[in-house]
Amino acid sequence: MSSNSKLGTAPVFFTAISTILGAILFLRFGYAVGSLGFFGALLIVLLGHLITIPTALAISEIATNTRVEGGGEYFIISRSFGLNIGATIGFALYLSQAISVAFYVIAFTEAFEPVFSWLSQTFDLNLPRQVISVPSLLILGVLILKKGANIGLKALYIIVAILFVSLALFFLGSTDFFASGDYGSNFDFKNSKNFYTIFAICFPAFTGMTAGVGLSGDLKEPKKSIPRGTIWGTLIGMVMYVLVIYKLSISASAEELTSVQLSMANIAIFGSIIIPLGLGASTISSAIGSVLVAPRTLQALANDKSFPSAKLNHFLSKGKGAANEPYNASLITLLIAVVFVLAGNVNFVAEIISMFFMITYGALCLISFLNHFGASPSYRPSFKSKWYLSLMGFVLSIWVMFKINAGYTIAAYSFIIAIYLYLNKVHKNRGGLQKIFLGALFQINRRIHVFIQNMRNESPEKEEWRPSAICISPNSLERTKIFDLMSWLSYKHGFGTYFHHLKGYYSKATKAEADAITHRLIERQKLDGDNLYIASMISPSYTTAIAQSIQTPSISGMENNTIIFEYMRKNPGELNSILDNINLTRAGNYDVCVFCDSGKNTRYNGGIHVWVRAIDFKNANLMILLGIIILAHPDWKKSHIKIFNVCASESIESNKLEIKQLIQDGRLPITLNNVEIIPIEEETNIKTTINQRSADAGFCIIGFRGEQLKKQGIELFNGFDSIGDTLFVNSSRIQEIE
Repeated sequence: MSSNSKLGTAPVFFTAISTILGAILFLRFGYAVGSLGFFGALLIVLLGHLITIPTALAISEIATNTRVEGGGEYFIISRSFGLNIGATIGFALYLSQAISVAFYVIAFTEAFEPVFSWLSQTFDLNLPRQVISVPSLLILGVLILKKGANIGLKALYIIVAILFVSLALFFLGSTDFFASGDYGSNFDFKNSKNFYTIFAICFPAFTGMTAGVGLSGDLKEPKKSIPRGTIWGTLIGMVMYVLVIYKLSISASAEELTSVQLSMANIAIFGSIIIPLGLGASTISSAIGSVLVAPRTLQALANDKSFPSAKLNHFLSKGKGAANEPYNASLITLLIAVVFVLAGNVNFVAEIISMFFMITYGALCLISFLNHFGASPSYRPSFKSKWYLSLMGFVLSIWVMFKINAGYTIAAYSFIIAIYLYLNKVHKNRGGLQKIFLGALFQINRRIHVFIQNMRNESPEKEEWRPSAICISPNSLERTKIFDLMSWLSYKHGFGTYFHHLKGYYSKATKAEADAITHRLIERQKLDGDNLYIASMISPSYTTAIAQSIQTPSISGMENNTIIFEYMRKNPGELNSILDNINLTRAGNYDVCVFCDSGKNTRYNGGIHVWVRAIDFKNANLMILLGIIILAHPDWKKSHIKIFNVCASESIESNKLEIKQLIQDGRLPITLNNVEIIPIEEETNIKTTINQRSADAGFCIIGFRGEQLKKQGIELFNGFDSIGDTLFVNSSRIQEIE
């Protein structure tokens, strides 16, 4: 902000109120009352303010938290959402402001309607409106370029005075229609099917409340001036709107209101002079406001290097004089305005700017809502709105856009999405969408965690089992298959946490080393697109690391219920440290899985083989569940699961019936063709059978019991050299297959 900035609250208020009580009020409110009736027009006013009042409050709130500089709304958005999001919405905002210049100049031309009618009737001379609008725009542009903001603001005070005099004479005026008392029908709500079309035409009237924010770079104390000027302008404008539509409803017939564009002239004292004068004053003041604001938005965008060309950024950011007047940005704004002035259609231009303004308003309300919801410690505005008002403003702005014109809405959002994707590609180091939702996601995550914990404590017996697995290993950088397994389990139905074990004591050096390894593992996981949570555990031994990890709460909100150990088949000695620590996990009733990395490539088309034996009655359901969960991962989308039920000859029929019933009940997503009953008498033959039947399987799941572990030790896991990767499973309890 320039050191010469000396403007106070008054310019913010007058810029806002002169735009609020502007062209639409004079040109379209009569049509709205005549078409929809008093209550229909009142509904337009109320709906418009349900969007603009939350926006005014949001702007005031954010402005008292952020150091507001040049660029107004753009500055607020970019410093709250990040430069990429800010520039995306800033481009849309700038276009709406630049087109607004054309809109108000076109509307200004309508003040000369009596002159055009006189020329047509007297000389049969039908001149285009551009004979007034184009020279008016050029004169306005020259004044602003020559004198800057000061000349605009000096003219603004005179124009606002004319505007209020014309409105005062309008309210003091009387008509024969009012004297007759026959205005009851004007209070009927009619033509509701045209409501949103008329709302779109009238909505630019409500956009004036942010007009003064664009002067932020020229204000002495923007944190005070923006809230005061914006809120007072919005509230006084709303009251004036209600009074105007009431006055119109009791002063003229519906036919006159819809057919006579300046119907207010037939009501006001000296109406034929004062209403065109008021229209001219209001529209030219609004045009001045837009000419002052739009270039400053463009200049701020260029200062933030939002354009792809460094030369273009330099050209548009270049200012003039001690106040850094946006001279070059003003030239571009006037060129855009000339294009739309030549189009000359008030309703068309009104609908276009309505779309872009509502995008901006929705964004401002969303910022306020997310800041409330995110509860960032750095968000401490001295003026506070309410989160539900901000949310209402955001939702209504989007809803109304679709109601007005779904095609324009889709086009407008497609436009800003394309800009965002481009900016995010060019400026990868700037804050993007993640900055918007980070605080909100944190709060949602925090509340969900507490909610899940409370629900679990209230009804633990009703809790459906799903894997919440942890794995801790010192071999993170050398081995990748364990990451695959953890990702399979956490892809859809469960949650996985992987701890890299760094042996040692906690210190600055080990902390830095652990952070570097964690970062490396996370970056590797991003490339794979996995859903695994990764962290590091610094601990003096493998046993202490396991003791720490199994006591660590899961970030998913569920209690961890499964621990996975891993070893390489070619390094069977690693099993010794695993066996030493399995009993430690049993203290927490963990399901224990031991993953054997065979060193072979995974043959996904070979399927998942689950080996169920009679002695595995406690493990069986968990093994099948794990197989089903792994099969849901995209890696296995063209694969299948096969269950081998190993039992004594006399149990074959009962096992078949049990499995058939599970399949019929839909609790196993397989067919009977995926189940094979294998009669076997001697358990010593089981390893040979598994090696023969599952040699080509992609993945095997085999159960084991604590008693076997005590008797056989590491030999329990040896002897499966012909099969691929294997998961040995020991369940803490019988799991239900739902």
